[in-house]
Amino acid sequence: MAEFDGLVAVVTGGASGIGAATTTILREKGATVASLDLNPDDDKTADLAVACDVRDRGTVETAIATVVDRLGRIDILCNNAGIGAAGDVTANDDAEWHRVLDVNVVGIARTTTAALPHLRTSPAAAIVNTCSIVAPVGVPQRALYSASKGAVAALTLAMAADHLHDGIRVNAVVPGTADTPWVQRLLEVADDRDAALAALVARQPMGRLVSAEEVAHAIAYLASPLSSSTTGTLLAVDGGFTGLRVPARS
Repeated sequence: MAEFDGLVAVVTGGASGIGAATTTILREKGATVASLDLNPDDDKTADLAVACDVRDRGTVETAIATVVDRLGRIDILCNNAGIGAAGDVTANDDAEWHRVLDVNVVGIARTTTAALPHLRTSPAAAIVNTCSIVAPVGVPQRALYSASKGAVAALTLAMAADHLHDGIRVNAVVPGTADTPWVQRLLEVADDRDAALAALVARQPMGRLVSAEEVAHAIAYLASPLSSSTTGTLLAVDGGFTGLRVPARS
């Protein structure tokens, strides 16, 4: 038997990037996967694709109810939906600050709240939040995004403590600069795309961007019943960004 056989996973933001890679890998490992996304018609990987806007509590509750009605249960919740922001602390107006925090932080709270009654009845309940390396490391021109992901890191640890005795493990994956649609959009609007890409690659000690599949494999590890002693963990998948200071090759 595969490690996720008989388990149902929900992945928010599941139609592209890390979410789509996570959906694919969880299904390969035996899970039945529901993808919640603003654009469910774009999803080609999930067993069930459901329209969901994590900014709206009503649509979140409806989406979770649809998953349970169609698939019978929820064992794993991957809170992956998120949006980016660039610039220093002055670069975004109040509306953008509220929008990014609403998606990246409050969206996790809404989705988790809706899924909790079902997770509490699972014998293998796990929540995995998608954080970012900009939470523990200061990176230029990412003030708003960093603030949101710093909140995700703190929220993950608080949730892990709150739901330990519910039998629900809560962890987060902490990707470095990943080759995702959002990073590609940043490169497309850069004055010099090649120079911007070279700068992103240069700050990764391994000398390349992290792939969505590498992050998804880490999410699968954290979600797996085989990782039943892992909770309250922030797992870096960052090419050595956090812990290494390696001189450039001569």
